[in-house]
Amino acid sequence: MGTRTSRLAMAQARGVAARLRELADVTVEVVGIQTSGDRHRGHLGELGGKGAFLREIDRALLTGRADVAVHCLKDVPGDVPRPGELVFAAYPERDDAADVMLFPAGSKVQCMADLAPGARVGTSAVRRRAQLVRVRPDLQVEYLRGNVDSRLERLDSGEFDAIVLARAGLTRLGIDRPGETLGILPAVGSGVLAVECRRADSDVADLVRLLDHRETRRCAGAERAMLHGLQGHCNSPIAGHARIGRDGRLTLRGMVFTQDGTRLVRSEESGPPEKGEDLGARVAADLLRKGARDLIDAIPH
Repeated sequence: MGTRTSRLAMAQARGVAARLRELADVTVEVVGIQTSGDRHRGHLGELGGKGAFLREIDRALLTGRADVAVHCLKDVPGDVPRPGELVFAAYPERDDAADVMLFPAGSKVQCMADLAPGARVGTSAVRRRAQLVRVRPDLQVEYLRGNVDSRLERLDSGEFDAIVLARAGLTRLGIDRPGETLGILPAVGSGVLAVECRRADSDVADLVRLLDHRETRRCAGAERAMLHGLQGHCNSPIAGHARIGRDGRLTLRGMVFTQDGTRLVRSEESGPPEKGEDLGARVAADLLRKGARDLIDAIPH
């Protein structure tokens, strides 16, 4: 089972491996694969976007070095076709998709509303930046990359007054510290792990499908169809989240922003859960009719 070498990626893969061992009589070895995205310390756009986290792992699958790979679905680009020889055979049940704002250890500040004017907030996501500055245009939202541990170290050292991270990553690492759950729309695929294998390896694919969670697959399919329809790049502030309500219908919300958050278009539609990809295409088309293409194309990448 191949994955990135970060502590979070390894923890995620070990969790998937443990679940697979529970479901089938199988031996699973987790293999860390360092990617160009992990080695690079600058902006991901310099490497062509989030695909930099996948290339070496794809190669390991295609050459037989790995039989299965585990990805964070939100790191899988929507504007770059996946290798036809590979398939996402399973989406395990989704974890919390929310973003959380954390504050330095010992700080009296415990929510965004209490941050002083001009406070420095760190995040790597243009989507988060666009939504944060709509709420607090006075904040200095600065680019922050690196693994979870290094980001927390920079926060606690006083370099930032707050940082924003995914709740799912903190949970998977067993990190429990106070923070504010934000009401912003998450990234497409937030909280979802994608388990990939070679399409031709039917025995492996059948094994991996034991992990698949139908509701998560349907929601992820809707979100990914919207993202594909928008053809956004790594600098595009695109947000999207699907869920199946108590009425059994799948609802998808989508938003596209300018980088500074001053302009946005939004769409929300519902439909049968088994038609999630059609729903995603409809939401994308509605966003494009409302001007999403102009917002996306105006952002350099």
